[in-house]
Amino acid sequence: MKKGKNNLTSFAEHLDSQYGKRGSTSREKYEQEFEAFRLGVMLQELRKEKGLTQEELAEKCGTTKTYISRIENNASDIRLSTLMRIIQEGLGGHLKLSVDL
Repeated sequence: MKKGKNNLTSFAEHLDSQYGKRGSTSREKYEQEFEAFRLGVMLQELRKEKGLTQEELAEKCGTTKTYISRIENNASDIRLSTLMRIIQEGLGGHLKLSVDL
């Protein structure tokens, strides 16, 4: 691992060191888990911005408080249809997706 000024390493170098280069099995697993974590945090922040409790959000989109909690805490995979319902019906937003190749 190369050290920059002041013997610091970049975050990308740290990830390469800890999880392997992009494309490796362990790095891909890390990247997938990180995206799930980001999604949970994003939903939690949006819910709080709207002034909703987990229970209120669940009620609005036809799911349970437990399920919302599991998503926010990265303990559950989420179906696209459910994510769309949470965003549209629960939060009043629109989901936009993008793909990086």
